[in-house]
Amino acid sequence: MGEILKRFGISIGEKLLKRFDRLIKEQGYSNRSEAIRDLIRESLVKREWIKGGEVVGAITMMYDHHKRELVDRLLDVQHSHHNLVISTQHIHLDRDNCLEIIAVRGKSKDIEKLYHSLRSQKGVKHTSFTLTTTGRNL
Repeated sequence: MGEILKRFGISIGEKLLKRFDRLIKEQGYSNRSEAIRDLIRESLVKREWIKGGEVVGAITMMYDHHKRELVDRLLDVQHSHHNLVISTQHIHLDRDNCLEIIAVRGKSKDIEKLYHSLRSQKGVKHTSFTLTTTGRNL
């Protein structure tokens, strides 16, 4: 049996509502309810990260694999955080550039340390970080 849905009212200014309706239309939502549910979930996930519980995420790096000893340094950092790294995917973008995606799971503060350790390596051109939840609390 599915979860029971509850209805509630919300007061919002006309200009803000028009902007919200344009936004959800651009993002492909079929109704306001689903868009609001996603906003609530996003806030709850951010709170999980702030509270420091177990979370998951993805670190994405783009780097020049010709940079002296960079690949070895990146692997050393990952191995020193082996308890956080679930999986990695290495993609050769072209002759010089590689994309690496690292799936991580653990305490948010530990994952952030790993992210900063990877990001600060000389030769890493760009790094991004996507946070999400284990899903247990949503």
